[in-house]
Amino acid sequence: MTQATQAPQRGIQMTETALKQVMALREQQGEDLFLRVGVRQGGCSGMSYTMDFEDGSNVREDDEVYDYDGFQVVCDRKSLLYLYGLVLDYNTALIGGGFTFTNPNATQTCGCGSSFSA
Repeated sequence: MTQATQAPQRGIQMTETALKQVMALREQQGEDLFLRVGVRQGGCSGMSYTMDFEDGSNVREDDEVYDYDGFQVVCDRKSLLYLYGLVLDYNTALIGGGFTFTNPNATQTCGCGSSFSA
């Protein structure tokens, strides 16, 4: 895992590699979008990570917003209970590459890395 780029007080942390990847993906969308990170019920371990681009008009008053040099990551407070301290990374390996989640709150993680229990 590469070094996270933010101060420790941020609830959702991103590595430099992950930040570059989400900014490149956002650029392909052709819009000034933010990244929403959250959880939902489901997956092999009980909860699954969610991650998607959204328009800035969808930011709610009770959302937590983290700024990374002008790129915003947003998380709803209920999800943040399970994600606080999460490090989002991006692995460029040909096999097993993609976004990875290192969640200090997870008590169990499935083999695919996209679901967990807390």
